[in-house]
Amino acid sequence: MVISNLLEIEDLNIRFVSDQETVKAVRDVSLTLKPGEVLGIVGESGAGKSTIGNAIVNLLDDSGEIVKGKVIFEDQNLVGLDDKAMRSIRGKKIGMIFQDPQTSLNPIMTIGNQLIETFRFTKNFDDATDYKEAEQLLTSVGIDNPQLRMKAYPHQFSGGMRQRVVIALSLAGDPDLIIADEPTTALDVTVQAQIMDLLKEIKTEIGAAIILITHDLGVIAQVADHVAVMYLGSVVEKGPVNEILKNPKHPYTKGLLQALPDINNLDAPLSPIPGNIPSPLDRPTGCVFRTRCPHHNPEGKDGKIEMKLIEVEPGHWVDQCGIKCGQNG
Repeated sequence: MVISNLLEIEDLNIRFVSDQETVKAVRDVSLTLKPGEVLGIVGESGAGKSTIGNAIVNLLDDSGEIVKGKVIFEDQNLVGLDDKAMRSIRGKKIGMIFQDPQTSLNPIMTIGNQLIETFRFTKNFDDATDYKEAEQLLTSVGIDNPQLRMKAYPHQFSGGMRQRVVIALSLAGDPDLIIADEPTTALDVTVQAQIMDLLKEIKTEIGAAIILITHDLGVIAQVADHVAVMYLGSVVEKGPVNEILKNPKHPYTKGLLQALPDINNLDAPLSPIPGNIPSPLDRPTGCVFRTRCPHHNPEGKDGKIEMKLIEVEPGHWVDQCGIKCGQNG
């Protein structure tokens, strides 16, 4: 039995326009996600990861626009929907976990009131049911003594607890999809592990699909089923997470993996990718990674090769210049 996709992103192109310049932030991105799966989107800052997440729920800022492509969620194209139509989806069918819980929560409202307000928007419960559901939701995300915590304000919570509240808010509408944008940013290692465990529980117990946006392939390895590796607005490699981690083809993917600390050899030096990601205003022609690639592919170096993904194994796609360079090491 073939399971239909919950989400299909087709040939998505996004730009940001100002008086001075136009930035093409996302180029020709196509991704799919089935119900209950976790898709990791990984890459350095400036890769376009968060822009894709915001575009799905129509939260691009005023200068951003989708110039081409489709975002098909539950057989409905979300591109071009008006605000009223999107409000029936955002927060209800699609939940958001933003990377900074401090700015995601209203500092002058109690945690309980914020949860209850969300329930009223997503489910239209009565007051007594709202309060009971809010307490249960706090308990489900690992917050003890919910009756007391409901009366507290965000500043009275630690960073990890604030992130748990944000996760609770994202679950209030029983969504089919959750977009988690750098959910462990600025948290210490122990709390990061706890948040990742919580996301695993959400996947297992609630069955919601998750898009996990991060710069850390180690985080992706913990929970994702599939991963898309992005560089400067383009997907350079994508496929099943185990296949990508064990058999990376693109030099950029290999570089991200080599930059991870080796827990079995803590004295081993790290191997960072040389150089910095270029500005989108100075995007290299041809192979997008050519200015930092350790290998020499004349077509890629000269900017004569087209960025095009090729399926090298079932479900494992790599851009054609990356295939040639990746064969060199």
